[in-house]
Amino acid sequence: MFETKPDIAGRAEIEILVNTFYDRIRADEVLGFIFTDVAQTNWTTHLPKMYAFWETVLFRTGGFTGNPIAAHAKLVPQTPMGRAQFDHWLQLFRGTVDDLYAGERAEHIKNCAADMANVIYSRINQVPDPRFDPANLTPEQRARYAQYKSQAQPAAP
Repeated sequence: MFETKPDIAGRAEIEILVNTFYDRIRADEVLGFIFTDVAQTNWTTHLPKMYAFWETVLFRTGGFTGNPIAAHAKLVPQTPMGRAQFDHWLQLFRGTVDDLYAGERAEHIKNCAADMANVIYSRINQVPDPRFDPANLTPEQRARYAQYKSQAQPAAP
């Protein structure tokens, strides 16, 4: 019989997602050492921050405070923090979401994770965010961007 997965409904599902994801991260051959050996992550404080972060992303109620870019940037001199690492992180995150949940919020959190991975990667490595390369835009995206730009420009005096 086909089993339907629930969508992310609130904090309880976020905690399950975050705990499952970071269990996978810790066991991962590519990323585990970055969290345990390089960043020396204190899981007692890190996990509640991640609950608040994702609750803020999805529901605007998590009360997250922090600077993820600075937290990741300090690791750049100590370990590779390149595209391969961020893509792998995103693959693990998406897989965890897909294993646990399905629905509008599950899709939204995966999209937000991709945006976050791209922003952090490009900022800490001081490279352009590939999502904003006009060559990568679809015709529909180009039209929306042109409309946005025209609305954002102040009127000439």
